[in-house]
Amino acid sequence: MGFYFLAIFVAMPIIEIAVFIQAGELIGLWPTIGIVILTAVVGTSLMRAQGLQTLARAQAQIDQGEMPIGELFDGICILVAGVLLLTPGFVTDTMGFLLLVPPLRKAVGAGVIMKLVQSGNIRTNFSRRTYGNESSSSGGTSAGRGRRPGTGPIIDGDFENVSPTNGNGESRDTTDHNRNDDDPRNLPPKNS
Repeated sequence: MGFYFLAIFVAMPIIEIAVFIQAGELIGLWPTIGIVILTAVVGTSLMRAQGLQTLARAQAQIDQGEMPIGELFDGICILVAGVLLLTPGFVTDTMGFLLLVPPLRKAVGAGVIMKLVQSGNIRTNFSRRTYGNESSSSGGTSAGRGRRPGTGPIIDGDFENVSPTNGNGESRDTTDHNRNDDDPRNLPPKNS
């Protein structure tokens, strides 16, 4: 993996210089510089607008109690696009603009997730779960269908650590073999 980053780090400036030379010969020096500045300004404004939209969508998902994984990936892509657009060069600008296209960003995200799943660096569970009647997974409604785990009632309570003591307040030996196994604390709860 490190070799690929090194190759990109070395090859990218060489490619950018070659494209600059070709563009300079084709359209001239000042138009080439103007295009580079224009792409940086347009890219920055697009990055800002899409970044604010992504932030709003992520906030809405957090407010609904959902994890904004797609929006986080979009945010990372928009950040990388901004860096590429601010880097002078036609190749980096092209890659930056491509990362600002939402359908392409989703395709890249799906590819990255599949690559991570195949490499074993991430585990997913895409199985369909129902809560309640197991036989109603293909249709119908069940009492708990559509609920996420952990969304049940919240029970507030206090607890107190109690250590077993003998009658005079000293700790009792917990390895006491003469203890009463019929003690209600040792019995399972009764089903009523």
